[in-house]
Amino acid sequence: MTKFSGLDYYEIDGLLTEEEVLVRNTVREFTEEQILPIIEKNYRIGTFPMDLIPKMADLGMFGSTLPAKYGCAEMNNVAYGLVMQELERGDSGIRSFASVQSALVMYPIYTFGSEKQKDYWLPKLASGESVGCFGLTEPDYGSNPGGMITTAQDKGDHYLLNGAKMWITNGTIADVAVVWAKLNGIVHGFLVEKGTQGFSAPEMIGKHSLRASVTSELIFQDVQIPKENIFPKTDGLKSPLMCLNQARYGIAWGAIGSAMATYNTALEYSKTRIQFGKPIASFQMTQEKLVFMVAEITKAQLLCLQLGRLKDKLTLRFPQVSLAKRNNVQMALEIARMAREILGANGILDEYPVMRHMANLESVKTYEGTHEMHTLIVGQDITGIQAFV
Repeated sequence: MTKFSGLDYYEIDGLLTEEEVLVRNTVREFTEEQILPIIEKNYRIGTFPMDLIPKMADLGMFGSTLPAKYGCAEMNNVAYGLVMQELERGDSGIRSFASVQSALVMYPIYTFGSEKQKDYWLPKLASGESVGCFGLTEPDYGSNPGGMITTAQDKGDHYLLNGAKMWITNGTIADVAVVWAKLNGIVHGFLVEKGTQGFSAPEMIGKHSLRASVTSELIFQDVQIPKENIFPKTDGLKSPLMCLNQARYGIAWGAIGSAMATYNTALEYSKTRIQFGKPIASFQMTQEKLVFMVAEITKAQLLCLQLGRLKDKLTLRFPQVSLAKRNNVQMALEIARMAREILGANGILDEYPVMRHMANLESVKTYEGTHEMHTLIVGQDITGIQAFV
């Protein structure tokens, strides 16, 4: 297998700044040297490679777009997207870790938190000293987060938190959880620290997808939250949805990395796999699949590049993120399936990354808003009519 050099059929690199290319190449090398040699073993045994956390922190992968005064890299949104792309070329679980740490933990602390909360937590999270998780989804409320039943009660000198969250990336290993709960019927954000009495985060087992990622439940039984741990600037359900939009942006980029990984595997395999006396890359049906992959990845690259430019100009609208997340994850899943077809029976072996990416993408298609919900978000935007209650 030749060393990965990327896919740039439309010379999109020429639209990137020197800094953006440097960031992309740095994380590409990190993925090559640090993730790919170990990820199949972690996936097989179902563990997250904790040793990667300080290494990722050293390269500024956590809270990458946040100010340098908190120990963050202060890069633009295109560069951040390229980080997500290259990490997911390694594995969706690794990108998920960085996405949660950045978009779902550091972003809400920075956006909705007090100065004290920001000064304390952001440097710890940026350095990898602390790990965070994001608690919104509940066992009975996935696509309808407004139906949450986790509640906080004002007890004078503290808040009392009761409820449960589910499908929480990083939950079991997190030092702090950003938890959303209803206080007097209004959604607010709270910081819940590991070890707080009544708070537990058991890991969910038995996954066939995202096996190299920690997925947990969060359980709150009369958990006392200090008054200073509430976010002072939250604005109802809109606030956690703003966080999800940040995460969806990273997912749209990450899916490109996954697609490039499976495409590259299929391309190299097809040129060396001999059938009927010649490489299968010479067959018309194989070439049709490879051309489809190149076309779809190229379209996704252009989609995300413009999305990032809009984000940097502060003119991005959330339905545009939904369109990119919806399109790119579906694209990556189709390409993974085609790659498996090109590899034939070999496509199911962990000697190749194809089946691992395919299984991971089944989760990525569902989390941070299902494919169907993003369809309806864009549908409402273009018609002005809401098709869901």
